Amino acid sequence: MTGYQGGFSWKTLLGITNAKRQFARQTGIPTTKSGVERKVGRMVLDFLLGTKKRR
Repeated sequence: MTGYQGGFSWKTLLGITNAKRQFARQTGIPTTKSGVERKVGRMVLDFLLGTKKRR
């Protein structure tokens, strides 16, 4: 069977996934490991290179 390969997720059923996504969007704080690493890495590079915020 090709196409959908996902499984059952309690987190999705209980709304935890959506709550985490909304929290991250409202606060600007990532809730995933890769998101935190990307944000911290960008902050360190901006500090070292003396670049301004993009916004």
